[in-house]
Parts: sequence; C-alpha cells; structure tokens
Amino acid sequence: MPPPLPSPPARRWPVALAAAVITVAALAAYHNSFSGPFVFDDNIGIVDNRTIRQGFPFLRSLVPPSNATVSGRPVANFTFALNYAISGKSVWSYHALNLLIHMLGGLTLFGVVRRTLLLPAPPAAAPGPDRSHRAPVSSARTAFFLPADGGPTGVNPLLRQHATLVALTVALLWTVHPLQTEAVTYIVQRVESLMALFFLLTFYCFIRSVDAPRPRRWQIGAVAACLLGMATKEVMVTVPVLVLLYDRTFAAGTFRGAWRRRGRLHLALAATWLPLAALVASTGWDRGGTSGFDIGITPLSYWLTQFEAVARYLWLPVWPHPLVFEYGTFWLHRAIEAVPYAFVVAPLAAAVLFALRHRPVLGFLGAWFFVILAPTSVMPGRLQMIVEHRMYLPLAALLALAVGAAALRWGRRGLGPFLALALPLAWLTVQRNTTYASALSLWNDTLAQRPQNERAYNHRGVVLFEAGQIPRAIEDYRTALRLRSQYPEALNNLGNALAELGRMPEAISQLEAAAQMNPRSAEIQSNLGAVLARTPGRLQDAIAHFEEALRIDPGYAKARGNLGNALALVPGRLPEAIQQLEAAVRLDPGSANARHDLGRSLLRVPDKLPTAIEQLTIALRIDPSSAETHSDLGVALLQMPGRSPEAIEHLEAAIRINPQLVEAHYVLGIALSASPGREEESRAQIEAALRLNPDFKPAQAWMEQWRAARP
Repeated sequence: MPPPLPSPPARRWPVALAAAVITVAALAAYHNSFSGPFVFDDNIGIVDNRTIRQGFPFLRSLVPPSNATVSGRPVANFTFALNYAISGKSVWSYHALNLLIHMLGGLTLFGVVRRTLLLPAPPAAAPGPDRSHRAPVSSARTAFFLPADGGPTGVNPLLRQHATLVALTVALLWTVHPLQTEAVTYIVQRVESLMALFFLLTFYCFIRSVDAPRPRRWQIGAVAACLLGMATKEVMVTVPVLVLLYDRTFAAGTFRGAWRRRGRLHLALAATWLPLAALVASTGWDRGGTSGFDIGITPLSYWLTQFEAVARYLWLPVWPHPLVFEYGTFWLHRAIEAVPYAFVVAPLAAAVLFALRHRPVLGFLGAWFFVILAPTSVMPGRLQMIVEHRMYLPLAALLALAVGAAALRWGRRGLGPFLALALPLAWLTVQRNTTYASALSLWNDTLAQRPQNERAYNHRGVVLFEAGQIPRAIEDYRTALRLRSQYPEALNNLGNALAELGRMPEAISQLEAAAQMNPRSAEIQSNLGAVLARTPGRLQDAIAHFEEALRIDPGYAKARGNLGNALALVPGRLPEAIQQLEAAVRLDPGSANARHDLGRSLLRVPDKLPTAIEQLTIALRIDPSSAETHSDLGVALLQMPGRSPEAIEHLEAAIRINPQLVEAHYVLGIALSASPGREEESRAQIEAALRLNPDFKPAQAWMEQWRAARP
C-alpha cells in the first residue's frame, strides 16, 4: 500500500464559510418553491400512490406501484412515505425535503471537487512504446488540467492552490442554476436529485478512501451509497464505470494500478448492478411499457431525437432560456433531420474519446457528461425525448470545465466573474419557481414554448376540468386529439368532461374508443363504467367494466368504490356493495369519497348506523367542504336519539355549501318541523326543495299534509 497522502490544510474556516455560502444560496434560490402544488406525474407518483400511506415502518413503500415515476425505485418511494406521514397531501414537507436533498448535493459536490483538486498527482506509469506518440507539453497552462511535468493523469498544480475557491464556484453555480429547478421544484423528480446525491456520495466516499489511513469505512460508505442510488434511479448504473475511470485519472494513474490497489472495491461497486437488475425486472424490464427495445418504437427513430436533446443539454447551461417543462413526444424518421444537431454532438463525442487517452482529466469531464446521459439517450423511450432534469448531474462537468479553465488562465481573479454570475442565476431560479406556482401557469408556459405539444394540451385540460372550466377543458382535449389522433388518455379525459355536461352518448363513444386503444388501462375501464352507471338501463354493463378494471388492477381503490356504489343499486346486492366499499377504504383510508360512499351505504343497514356516522365523520374531517357528506351525516344523526341539533347544523352547512341540494332542504325541513317554534323555517325549506325540483314526491306529500292540517 502507498503511504497515506497528506491531509487537507489545517485551516477549516474557508471550508465552513464555503458550505455556509452554498446553503444560504440554495435557500435564497428556492425560498418561493414551497407552495407549488402537485403537478403532472406527482399525481400518480404521490397523490394516488397508495403504497406511501401505510405509516411506520413504511414497509409497503419499498414495493412501489408499477405504473409511476417511482416504479422500481423503492428508496425514493420510501422518502415520499416519510413526507406523507409528516404532512399528508400538504406539499410543504415534500418541497422542504427536495430542497434539503439539493442542498446536500451541492455540499457533496463541493467536497468532491475540492478533494479531487487536493489529490497529489498519481504515480507515473512505466514508460513504454504505447506512450511514445505523446508530444511534449510546453507549459502547465497549455496542458490544461495536466500536471506541470506533462504526465498523463492528475490535476494541474495551479488548481490545487485555489482548490477551495474553485470547488465553491462550481458547487455554487450548480446549486443555483435554473436548469436544476425541474429536479428540485417538481416534487416527484426527487428521484433525480436523490439519485444524484447518492451518486456524489459514492464519489466522495471513494475519494476519502484513497487518502484515509484506514480506508475500509469509506469503502463501505461508497458501496452503501452506490446501493441506495441503484434503488433510487436506474441512471446510477453508470457509477461503477465512472468511479473506475476516476481512479485511473486522479488516483492510480492507470487502469492496471486502479485494479491492483482497489480491485475489490470496484468489484463491490459493480456488484450493485445485481439488485438494480432485479428492480428493473420488477417493472417488466420496460418501466411499464414506457422505456425499452420492445415498446413499439423503432430505436433508430428515438436515437435520432437524442442529437437534438444533447445539443439542447449543452446549450441550456450557457443560456437557460427558454426552459420547457414538457417537450412533448416526437420522433425523427429521417437521418437528415438530425444532421444540424449531429454536427455539434458527434465531434464533441469524438473529442471526448480522444481526450480519454491523451488528456485524461478533460476526457473524464466529457465522459461524466456523456456517460450519465447514456442510459436515457440509448434506451428508447415512448413518451419523453428531451427532459431537462436529466442534466442535473451532467451540469457539474460543464461547470467544472469552465471554472477550471478560468482559474488556469487568470488564477483567483478569473473566478470572480463566475461567483458574480451566481446572483443572476439565482434570480432566474426564483423566477422559474413562480412558473410552478400553479399547474395552470406551468402548462400555459409549456404551451407558449411548445405549441404543438399534445400532452401539454391534454394535461392543461385536466387542470381546467378540475377548476370547473369544462368547455375550455374539452377544447384542449380536442386540440390534443387533432395533434395526435391515437391518444387514449385524451379520449378518456374528453369522455369524462362530456359526461360532466350530461352528454352521455358522446361520452360513452369517446371512452369506448379509449378502451379499445388501451384495453389494459384500469382507469379507462373504471371511467367508462362510471358513465354507464349514470345511463338508464346500463347498470349491468357498468358493473362489468368495474370488474374488468379490478381484474387489471385489484388494488385500484376508485374502481372498487365505483363497483360498490353500482352494486348498492342492485336489489339484494347491498352486502356485496358494502364489502367492496370497505375494501376501497382499506386501500385508500385517506379518501373522503371512499369514506362517504361507505357511510352512505351503511345508512341502509339499521344496525350499522353508528358505523355509518363514524365513516361520515371521518370523511368530513378529511374534506370539510363536501355538501353531500354534511347532508348524509345530518340524515344519520336525525335517526339517533337526542342528536337533532347536530343534524340540523350539518344540514344547514350542506345548504350553505351547495344550495342546490334538494334532499338537504327537505330533510332540514323535516328536522325543523320537530323543533318547537320553527314551523315557518321548516315550511320554507320544503318549499325550497320544491322550487329546485317540483316533482320531488316526498316534499309534495309533506306540503299536502301541511295544507290538510291547516284550519
């Protein structure tokens, strides 16, 4: 073993000051990100993710759902379970943890760069014929990142003089750069930032193991971080390769030396590929049909799109505008379409290959960029061609290259402009965070940049639908379908919107077309069943579609609740209905709708009245704004001795929230009629029910009795 390398300088205050600057800068850049709502894939990955709702010890979260961003990524899913335990569906804790992860990533990057620059030059390789082609290096400055003696590997001594300042500059720019917002402010993309943290921790522990008197604990730390990263996102597959390349470039000097000194460590890191393979297999080897060589997409068509993707990735660090949340789905079918971008990307890739042999440090930085992007650039994807959060880690190499070049050219003075650049970059990050302030503003911004993006129209339609702007939502869904006719998700959403307007035949037509395009979608089957259940004479058809949805996904709580509600309408099947509704509550205990539907069905069973009241009370605790739940709870409480005043309060609350509830007016009138001195109020409520629905027979009968009783 070589003798222990010298420790870093004894003065610790510059390091502490640099860490404080990075921390404060991260807080300043993301201080306005804490209220951004769940958007896009947040909904399926977090809001509808039942595996994160079970509480301590969060074991179910280690088996993520199969159709979400967290699929095959148990560590990321585990962190979302922690957030759910802290704040439920309130976003503040999710944003806080995202920012903490990003901040720790910036600090770890600072440590990686600083300690890399402080490493002494690796041992010189023995001379041989394979090195005779090297031209002599005239000066350290022209050698750029090479040692002064012109050796093949190691860091230029000029950079060691300013190691802390160079590392601070790189980490600070990386932390505040607006290109990072998609991995920080977009909650579910924690999978990227968390993976990056483990990625950087693996490198940091490896570097510490190189110069530690007892390297074992640091080696264990490197393997542990690598393993956690593999269970966070698949891009971590590149770490064992890059660590070996790092060892050859900065520590051992040659691959042979790296293998001789630390072969067992490199084998241990490579062994983490085995659990990664098992996790990828758990998603069907294709992440639910969205990525792989057998998803119906020609690999060449996808690969051609990646020339534009990589060209954009290279430009956005220099000029981060415009940033685009969702670039949309597109493929190139002719090589000529990729030529302008290939003229940029191909020579750079060739230069990296050349530098790996002749300028190893430059080659390592280039490899960091291209190798980290390789998994998502090589593996064909069905939905996303260009994704800005993929630049989260590669950005570090580009910044290190630029900052290192400035330090070599102008010394400490060359770093001043870069440090000053952190301020406008942080300001741009703050501005970008405002785009995430609402789902509508995010999709509006996306469509301003990519007006032909059918996915953006579809998802903006969802936001408009949820806001009650149904005609505008329908317009967006139709635009999405004009841009892409074979789009089952848009057909599904259009069908739901048409049903909301009462246009049932059109709604059924759209949903049946969606189900034909994607027969394996439990959501589409359930939605089709929900519309059929509201159509006279189609209840049995609805039940069949709910059962098909549950055959596809037995854990789909919404479909189980829909099936329960449908069975409750079939004579003699109320016990089955209650079983299904109870299962829906077990699957999604935080759903106010599931609790309300169960409570309403239990009201029909005389000896289940206390349980019905319990479920309706919990539903109101989850969603106090539900007029229907207030009304049903009022009906239930009226049947309990001595609880009429509470019943009246809930019925009045229901009418305040939704004055159009006919039954609430009627039941409130009945309740008030039993209260001395409130006869006029009682009659007014019955009359209100009749104004809303003149054919409401219970109210008609009550008014006839009231008139008959008058003298």
